[in-house]
Amino acid sequence: MSPLQRKQCLMNTVIRPEPVFVRGQGAWLYDQAGLAYLDWVQGWAVNALGHSPEVVTAALARQSSTLLNASPGFYHPPLLALAEKLVAASVFDQVFFINSGAEANEGAIKLARKWGRLHKDGAYEIITFANGYHGRTLATMSATGKPGWDTYYPPQVPGFPKAGFNDLESVAALIGPSTVAIMLEPVQGEGGVIPASEAFIHGLRALCDRHGLILIFDEVQTGCGRTGELFAYQHYGVTPDIMTLGKGLGGGVPLSALLARQQYCCFEPGDQGGTFSGAPLACAVGAAVLDVIAQPAFLDNVRERGRQLHAGLERLSARHGLGEVRGQGLLLALVLPDGDAPVLVEQARAQGLLLNAPRANCLRMMPALNSTAAEIEEGLVLLDRTLVAWHLLRHPSPRRAELA
Repeated sequence: MSPLQRKQCLMNTVIRPEPVFVRGQGAWLYDQAGLAYLDWVQGWAVNALGHSPEVVTAALARQSSTLLNASPGFYHPPLLALAEKLVAASVFDQVFFINSGAEANEGAIKLARKWGRLHKDGAYEIITFANGYHGRTLATMSATGKPGWDTYYPPQVPGFPKAGFNDLESVAALIGPSTVAIMLEPVQGEGGVIPASEAFIHGLRALCDRHGLILIFDEVQTGCGRTGELFAYQHYGVTPDIMTLGKGLGGGVPLSALLARQQYCCFEPGDQGGTFSGAPLACAVGAAVLDVIAQPAFLDNVRERGRQLHAGLERLSARHGLGEVRGQGLLLALVLPDGDAPVLVEQARAQGLLLNAPRANCLRMMPALNSTAAEIEEGLVLLDRTLVAWHLLRHPSPRRAELA
C-alpha cells in the first residue's frame, strides 16, 4: 500500500501536514526524511518533559514487565501511589483516574450533578463560558463555548448556560435555582490563551460561597506545571471544589484525573467507571512524571523559561508590528493583526518550528516544561525568520529593504 493509500485509511477528522514523524527526543521531533523540528506543540501540551524522556520510558519498561492491566476493580501499587501524591500536592481529598481530559471533565459534570441531586433540590445547571473548551464528548462539547460547536451534533446536552469570561456580572445574572456549579479554565487555551483575572477568580469563589455552588477548575491544559505553578489555581490563592487534570499528567501516556474536596465526593460504586480507569501502566508513568514536575527547582525553571519566552515574543511583536503576548508560564500566545495564524504555522514548520493556531489571529506556544534557555532562544530565532518571510510574502518590495 502506498503512503497516500495508508493516509486514506484514516477518517477525515483533522488536517495533517505532509511530514510523517518517526522519532522524538526532548524538545525535538524528526520526520521520515531526517529533518528536525523544534516542537512548541508537544502533543498539545501533553509532553510535559518533552519527547521520550528517560523518566517516562524507564517507568514504562519497569511497569510493563510487572503488571499492565489489573482491571479497574482492583487495587495495585501505582494506583495508590499516584492518588496519594496528587492528594498530598493539592487541596483535594479524593481522585478518580481515567484516560482523557474530556472524560475527566465528563466525570466532573456527573459529580456536580449528583451532588446537586442529593444536596441542592436537583440543581443540575453548570455555568460555563464563551470560548471555553472542555472536550469532545457530547456533554463536554455542550459545556464548551467554542463558536459553532452547538451546530455539530444537535441537540446539545442541556444545562450549560454560557457567561462572558472575565465578566462577573454575566455569571451572576445566570445563577438561578437550577444552578449547581461554575466550570472554567483558568486560562482559556483553545480560546486564544486568555487568562482569568485575579479579581474574576476571587469573584467566582465569592459567588459560589454565597449561593452554595461548586467551583470547578478545568486544569487539563493549565495543570501539571504548565503555568509555572503545579496547578494554576495556586496563582490565585483560591481553592476550587473540583479540579480536572490531563495532558501533562501522563507525560505522553493517556492519563487524566478528577479530583474533589471531601464534601463533594458523592460517587458510589457503579456511578462512574472506565475499562482503563487507573491502569497500572498509566499510573506508574503519572507518578514518575509528578515526582519530577512537582520539584520546586523544576517549577522555577518553568517560570524562568516562561519569562524568557514572553520577553522574546514581546520583542518580536514590537519588531514586526504584531499584537499582545498573553498567557502564563509556558502556555503563551502571540496575537496577530489579522487571520494569518494558520499560514504562519505552515511557514514556521518550513523553518523547522512547530506551532499551533487555536484562533486565526494568534499563535500558541507550548514548549516542553524542561526546555533549556538555548532551546527557547533557538525557537525565537526560528519564529523571527518565519515572520520575516511572512512579511516578505505580504509586502515583497518595501519590506524587503527594511528587513534586510
